[in-house]
Formats: sequence, C-alpha cells, structure tokens
Amino acid sequence: MANSQAMCTSFKSEILTGTHNFGTAPIRAATTADTFKAALYLASASLGAGTTAYSASGEVSGTNYSAGGVTVTNATPPTTSGTTAYWTPSASITYTNVTLTTAFDAVLIYNSSQSNKAVSVHTFGSQTVTAGTFSLTMPTNAAGTALLNIA
Repeated sequence: MANSQAMCTSFKSEILTGTHNFGTAPIRAATTADTFKAALYLASASLGAGTTAYSASGEVSGTNYSAGGVTVTNATPPTTSGTTAYWTPSASITYTNVTLTTAFDAVLIYNSSQSNKAVSVHTFGSQTVTAGTFSLTMPTNAAGTALLNIA
C-alpha cells in the first residue's frame, strides 16, 4: 500500500482535547511549548489518515539520518483568517548531508512532546539522496496555502 497525504484523524480529535500546543509560548499547564518532529518514510510504507503516532516501521535509514527525523522549527503561532485556522513551520524542514538510497516519498509531522502523536502526512515525488541536503520548502503561511488548514 502507498503513503497518502492526510491530516491524521486522531489529530483532529486531539485538537479538541488540547493535546497539541503549536503556540510559540506555553498555553496548557506545561512550562514549554511542544516539540514537533518530521520523519521521512519509504515509498513502500503505508502512512495516511489512519496514522496515530510516529513509528520506525517504514521509516528511511541511511548515513546521517537519525531515526525520528528532525525537529520542526516552530516560531510561528497558529492563526486564523475568516473561518480557517492555519499553521506552517517557520523554516524549511532540512536533512543535512544525508545518504538515503531507498526511495522515499512522505514525511510524517508528529508531536514528540505528546507520546509521538501523529499530526499529518505529506507526500511528494519519490526521492533518493546521495551525500546531499534534502529540504522540504514550506508553503506560504496563509489560509488555504499553509501546511495545516482547518476550515
């Protein structure tokens, strides 16, 4: 089965329980904002709306790639426009000097502060990297174009 782009269904219900804090300052009783991470997955993995948490199963492996991926730069708080709430990381997601020779085509954004709960799966064309930098350029942080849109 292939990876499919989706906002994870479990994330939708966890929003209503206040599980995730995308804010730049603490909102819940925690003393720090949550940490979000981005892990890359093989084209043969099966991530999608039913993904509930980060798992190493189907994750890429290779030189200079750490299991669990990289920390997402989160200096932009969620905001709204009209009836849409949205959020985009404040910087590209970058994997530096990696060699990933098995085809991968998806990234899982997950909350490492909250038991590695899944947020969303984003797909792209199949990739491999040999001793290079792989960057996912973030879209414009606006309603309709942001990485996460809740309308």
